[in-house]
Amino acid sequence: MSVLYALYSEPDDVQKAVDNLRKAGVPEREIVVISSEPIEEYEFSHRDKATWLYWIAGGGGALGLTFGTWLTRMTELAWPLPTGGMPIVAWWPNLIVMFELTMLGGILATVITLFITAKIPTRENTLYDRAVSDGKILVGVESPAEGARNAIEKALGAGFVGGR
Repeated sequence: MSVLYALYSEPDDVQKAVDNLRKAGVPEREIVVISSEPIEEYEFSHRDKATWLYWIAGGGGALGLTFGTWLTRMTELAWPLPTGGMPIVAWWPNLIVMFELTMLGGILATVITLFITAKIPTRENTLYDRAVSDGKILVGVESPAEGARNAIEKALGAGFVGGR
């Protein structure tokens, strides 16, 4: 994998580099920005905003609730205990199990989605520099086109480190 990237200390410089890369003709999906902390007041940080995580977690919770309801009801109906005229299926005590399985479904769906979207575990090399953990902000392009290398280096400007 060939990579060209630059390291910056200030978010203003990062925004300029991202804008310059766009002007150089680099598609938005190929521009990578990595920071050790969120920088939400700049436009470049809002590129990957849309996510399905809320819906997936809600679906996992709904599956957990459905399974919890089925499990408690079927367990009580499979071994009916005489309760002196009270109903066999007791909903108030069942709410505890139903709640716990709802939360378990939502949590498992969220964690599994996180692993899939973060591509964990992976064997491929990804774009990263140790300076990011020291507060620098990385802006780069993975697998740039051969003809665009000079334009990308120029767009990255003073923060240009190199690549591999």
